[in-house]
Amino acid sequence: MLTYEDCIALCGLNRREVEAIAEHEHIPPIVATELGNYLCRNTSGALCVQRYILDDIAAAEKRGDQHHVTVLQAVLRHFIATHPSRDAAAAPDTYLRQQ
Repeated sequence: MLTYEDCIALCGLNRREVEAIAEHEHIPPIVATELGNYLCRNTSGALCVQRYILDDIAAAEKRGDQHHVTVLQAVLRHFIATHPSRDAAAAPDTYLRQQ
């Protein structure tokens, strides 16, 4: 039987990245590991994960939860650093300017 930690290790994301997907999609974190694994297999999926995290940042800003904003910004930086792609490198700046 696989544990949650096993699923995190297998999905190619860290715990906070999985939690950001779960938060955005309103799904259990264990389900978010599979979704994240699937999305990170291509450029458009990686951009989707970035968008999820940016949406979570915007929601936290709207709630006035600055601590969560700071945590999610670190999550986004880590995700971009560990999931580079030819299209994803410029995407976050573009998305941040839209907000």
